[in-house]
Amino acid sequence: MSTDIKSLGSFVWSIAELLRGDFKQSEYGKVILPFVVLRRLDCILEETKPAVLQVANDLPDDMDEEARDTLLSGVVGQDIRLYNLSRFTFASLKGQDAKDIHKNLIDYITKFSGNVRDIFLDKFLFTDQLKRLNDAGLLYQVFDKFTQIDLHPNAISNLEMGYLFEDLIRRFSEISNETAGEHYTPREVIRLIVSLLLINDKDALTGSGVIRQVYDPAAGTGGMLSIAEMEMKGLNDRIRVELFGQELNPESFAICKSDMLVTGHNPENIAFGNTLTQDAHATKRFHYMLSNPPYGVDWKKYADPIKDEADTQGKNGRFGAGLPRISDGQLLFLQHMISKMRNDEQGSRIGIVMNGSPLFTGGAGSGESEIRRWMLENDWVEAIIALPTDLFYNTGIQTYVWLLTNRKDTARRSKVQLIDASGERFWKSMRKSLGSKRREIPPDSCDEIARIYAEMLNGDGDWGDVSKIFATTDFGYREIRVERPLKLAFAVTAEALETLREAKPFQKLEEDDQIRVSEALQDHLPADERWIDRADFDTALSAALRRAGVKIGAPVKKAILSALSERDEDVEVCTDRHGNPEPDTDLRDHELVPLNDDWRAYVQREVLPFVPDAWVDESYTDAQDGGVGRVGYEINFNRYFYKYVPPRPLEEIDAELKALEAEIAGLLQEVVE
Repeated sequence: MSTDIKSLGSFVWSIAELLRGDFKQSEYGKVILPFVVLRRLDCILEETKPAVLQVANDLPDDMDEEARDTLLSGVVGQDIRLYNLSRFTFASLKGQDAKDIHKNLIDYITKFSGNVRDIFLDKFLFTDQLKRLNDAGLLYQVFDKFTQIDLHPNAISNLEMGYLFEDLIRRFSEISNETAGEHYTPREVIRLIVSLLLINDKDALTGSGVIRQVYDPAAGTGGMLSIAEMEMKGLNDRIRVELFGQELNPESFAICKSDMLVTGHNPENIAFGNTLTQDAHATKRFHYMLSNPPYGVDWKKYADPIKDEADTQGKNGRFGAGLPRISDGQLLFLQHMISKMRNDEQGSRIGIVMNGSPLFTGGAGSGESEIRRWMLENDWVEAIIALPTDLFYNTGIQTYVWLLTNRKDTARRSKVQLIDASGERFWKSMRKSLGSKRREIPPDSCDEIARIYAEMLNGDGDWGDVSKIFATTDFGYREIRVERPLKLAFAVTAEALETLREAKPFQKLEEDDQIRVSEALQDHLPADERWIDRADFDTALSAALRRAGVKIGAPVKKAILSALSERDEDVEVCTDRHGNPEPDTDLRDHELVPLNDDWRAYVQREVLPFVPDAWVDESYTDAQDGGVGRVGYEINFNRYFYKYVPPRPLEEIDAELKALEAEIAGLLQEVVE
């Protein structure tokens, strides 16, 4: 950022000091940012204002609105819809009576073209802020300050305007810590993601006539988009970068769309609404996509249209791979981004930062596991980078950058690189914490992480403990169901009879029938006998009930068998009517067999030596490939990067405790004396 832009940023920042006392610090941005946008647009439109008013005056009243917008914007000389039909400019407003400033500014704002008017009125709610300023007697002072700065493109380029806007957004976010994390991603995190996306594309981005489209489905204030463009322009100042996004929060949307306006981009490319339910760019595909979607935010209130799309469109839609649990929609955003990948030679690259949940939440067959399976089996996941904790303003949790592409280099095919950049070598403590943000990634660490990724380091040299390469199948497993035989002994005891009385099928009998069944069991079955074969006991039970003249249904008989039984490893195996061993559901277990391993060999090696009577339920199969066991995928960073730290020797701990005891004794002695 140039010295002039820093000075301009400081001047604009100083205007916010006028608001102290009448506005909370967290509200400064709601006043200053719209004024910056307003002043930039005023500077752009001032020269052509007379011509625009003349043309507008000559247009017929019944002219088509779209044609009218096109004609008036053409007079302004803009490729986008932008004009203002108020008779005022900042210069002429300054010449008016100060007491009329509120009325005149309202006239000025409400006569912008519809797309701009929507930003100020519906999203910024700027008229509310103007009224507050006017009521506090501050409106003319603030307005007058803004007339003193020249934001015309001849004085401040679009790139410089982007720097200014970014600097102001950062400052306002930092002083409103209670809400900063909702719409603000730390700039060093964004720059890291952009560096990772671009580091292997530098050659493709050079030269003339290069056009790239960048998209953020949870655009916030547009920081990711603006920094992506900035970095791409740094590689090639002739490149044309088209920015697209969508945002749900009205104020964040207003800031993002304003940023597009003041930096010369098409603001219509930034859409308002819920990306997951109202895809505003349904037909578009993008070269680069990056995002920081909400963590752990439930999608319950949007569930119906999302589930409907998943059910009706399947994998032809956005969410056909699976639906994550209702409490966390991060993987919905990632699936949405994958649906936007270009199917051409250039393909697409995705960078998204998420918490740990998408890595391992959900077992085999769950929505999360199926989404991971879909991504890995399609070989889209290129790398995952673990970031340090305490990087974000509203949370200190561990976060991860996922890199995906549908145009992997040959060396990366069927492979995934994991980078553990959470260690101390990659971050430094901040001098002053900002909310939960206590750490930052310095530029040299960002460069080092990008280099580790670009060079595909795999346990090499000084970075061997932070970067490892895996086959995509290394993260997969088959969850097989292991059964063990049911072995039951039977006896008529007081405890067993009490258990029977509490069973629901037994309680549903008439009271007289309950008594008759109880008496039949006590009178016609030996109290001192213990049956070790269920078939023998079943025969004895039927005879006892028959002798007592008692008839029971299947539910009651099942309740009797359950109440009078106990598990015993030394008795006979219970079998079904075909003579096959019956599984004991209480002993049922599941083994996770690595996808690259044969499940039969695994059972022979890992199961049967310890439980020789176990067997695998081969009817428990995967819905997709029909193989034995359900396929699941998870990526457990701790498993791959865990470093064992041996405990301190007991002698050392004991010596430390004795030293502390001596110190405490000395302190107590001083108190006594």
